Amino acid sequence: MRLVASNSAKAGVALGMRLATLLLASAASASTNGIYVCVDDKGVRRTSDRPIVECNDREQTILNRDGSVRGKRPPVMTPDERAEREAQERKQMEARAALNDEIRKDRNLKSRFPNEAAHNKAREAALDAVRRAMKSSEQRLQDLRDERKPLLDEAEFYRGKKLPPKLRQQIDANDATTSAQREAILNQEAEIARINKLFDIELDRLRRLWGGAQPGTLGSTVQVSAELARR
Repeated sequence: MRLVASNSAKAGVALGMRLATLLLASAASASTNGIYVCVDDKGVRRTSDRPIVECNDREQTILNRDGSVRGKRPPVMTPDERAEREAQERKQMEARAALNDEIRKDRNLKSRFPNEAAHNKAREAALDAVRRAMKSSEQRLQDLRDERKPLLDEAEFYRGKKLPPKLRQQIDANDATTSAQREAILNQEAEIARINKLFDIELDRLRRLWGGAQPGTLGSTVQVSAELARR
């Protein structure tokens, strides 16, 4: 009988120790988590040892056990709010990336053209290829005029009559090639104007960089390129 009582007493002690351990763990956990305090949408002040669901839409104050403020728990965002915030963060990242890209481009531009003489040399090199092509087109146009004269002279023999098929074909071919060369010259003139416009804009940017403007502060080079492409 004494043995049974002894075992029962031991079991009671063990149970008591386990309960005490659980209570201490609970207290420690509560102490670690802090005390959450808020006023819900109905004006009711709420307190809990864990985040308060009724106040998920507002800021919650986290207190230490002594009543001092440990921190703040921000409102829980809705899916729409979270998506909007992520979109704003993406825009900010894109803006930073675009700025860094403009800084890099300005630095490269300034490094490539340390002075106006270097820039003028590059302009002339870019124009030279188009000028050579244009000169070739003008020479070809003159050759076509020379080729056309004997064809027209021959056509005089058939005034009021139908031209022989071969002669008609030669004149038509001369007309088509002449038209193509004139179109090519117009395109080359437009390309020369485009190149000069591009270098003028670039030179203005360089002058400001040479004058002390910080890279990345002069606007987007992409906008300049797009504007030139539209002209």
